[in-house]
Amino acid sequence: MNVIKTACFSIVLSLTVSFSIQAQSAQAFTAKKGKLTDDQLNRWSHLDLSKDSIPGMSVDRVYSELIKNRKSKKVIVGVIDSGVDIDHEDLKSVIWTNKKEIAGNGIDDDKNGYIDDIHGWNFLGNSGNENLEMTRMMKNPDDGSETYKAAKAEYDSMMKDNLQGKQQVDFLFKSNQTIKDLLKKENYTLDELNSIVSEDPAVLKSKQVMARIIGQTGPSFNDDLNDYKNQVYDMLNYNLNKDFDGRKILGDNADDFNTKYYGNNTVYGPDKKQALHGTHVAGIIAQSRNNKLGGDGIADNVVIMAIRAVPNGDEYDKDIALSIRYAVDNGAKVINGSFGKSYSPHKQWVYDAIKYAESKDVLIVHAAGNDGKDIDIESNFPNDSDDKKTEFADNVITVGALNNEYGANLIAPFSNYGKLNVDVFAPGMQIYATTPNNTYKYEQGTSMASPNVAGVAALIRSYFPNLKAKQVKYILMNSGTAIESNVEVGGDPKDLRPLSQISTSGKMVNAYNAFKMAEQMSPKPKKKKVRG
Repeated sequence: MNVIKTACFSIVLSLTVSFSIQAQSAQAFTAKKGKLTDDQLNRWSHLDLSKDSIPGMSVDRVYSELIKNRKSKKVIVGVIDSGVDIDHEDLKSVIWTNKKEIAGNGIDDDKNGYIDDIHGWNFLGNSGNENLEMTRMMKNPDDGSETYKAAKAEYDSMMKDNLQGKQQVDFLFKSNQTIKDLLKKENYTLDELNSIVSEDPAVLKSKQVMARIIGQTGPSFNDDLNDYKNQVYDMLNYNLNKDFDGRKILGDNADDFNTKYYGNNTVYGPDKKQALHGTHVAGIIAQSRNNKLGGDGIADNVVIMAIRAVPNGDEYDKDIALSIRYAVDNGAKVINGSFGKSYSPHKQWVYDAIKYAESKDVLIVHAAGNDGKDIDIESNFPNDSDDKKTEFADNVITVGALNNEYGANLIAPFSNYGKLNVDVFAPGMQIYATTPNNTYKYEQGTSMASPNVAGVAALIRSYFPNLKAKQVKYILMNSGTAIESNVEVGGDPKDLRPLSQISTSGKMVNAYNAFKMAEQMSPKPKKKKVRG
């Protein structure tokens, strides 16, 4: 993640001195003119910058030019998230099954402590909503620390913003309901809105408000308003509510690492809708390719191990640490973590789990976060550097998000960045993938960029199983497409810098280049000696 190399990282360097990729200069690329077609947008992360003028990861080129009749080994990818809809039409064929466990017999057949863990484990049980970590801190007395002061300032600011947001969302819903009542219908068009004739000031105001909303969001304005309301109300009712404790539903003490076997085996949670985020992440990695359903996954010979540990709110360090260990112990070779938070009271538990994964040769791919901030300065957990300078493990790769527009707007405006603590960038805007109950949706965030990279990592580990996790990390960081031109950082048009100043590698992940580098680095099978 940073420029201070660990001993393990130096070993990888020595293995690759014989290989180099002819880098294309940034000036060789041209931005695509006009909007992307629907087909291009659905799969833009698979396209190629040099061929398509779209800053994807060149995944299609791997399948059309490099794989052909190659053999591959199935790779288990652990998805630590909000849960996965394992019954989804485009995912059910790629869901991991624990062959050591007998489904439904109520017995821990494989003696791993988790009864009937057929497709993974749900560390949240029937719980879904949770506090933010800063809210949990506010429940305890002020200890006078700088961390507490920072958390309180952030908590107070977020509470103020969301109380104002509640006033706004309530006003918008009242305006929308006024129009619905007049038109006697739930959904209406801008033309229907404009057809309303009234001299009532309240109606005229509602017309003006809703015309602006529809102009900004289009026909999906009802869904967008509901999403906004849910976001604000969830913040006030659960995330920032000091009187709420979601852990009571689970019945586990998050501060006691001695109790480890809690939760249940329903990996999508009590309601599949709560598994939207995790289902989308799983789809980016592994949704079935070329089946004319939804989009295509990055990797073609992987299975998804579903581990539910990320609530609507901040995850608990204990759940994340145990989730990593569960994935490692059950055979995952790549783990995707599309989550993060600013405070981590039991970060050492997670650090120890990361080190455990490293000892078992497991690669962890982690989202950089969506606050548009420099995580060389500000904290984003989990991470692989306690001081934001020196890595304690060599198996974590942290991913920032790209937009689908090559040029100054290449970096997603929300993406975190950091010369030392963000390793690479990958597609994270408008990514099309699976959502619960056989649906598909565009989502965005570093949460989407991370599984794009996890998919490439799994692809490499599948076709080159002799490569170690640290070698795959090296390949992903060093085989990418270098972007030398300046890009907007943190959504600020006045802050223009090259990728080399906001990430360790200065590169976008490129699956085609990664595959070729892996081919060069992978040990060649020894020829059998012929006895004469």
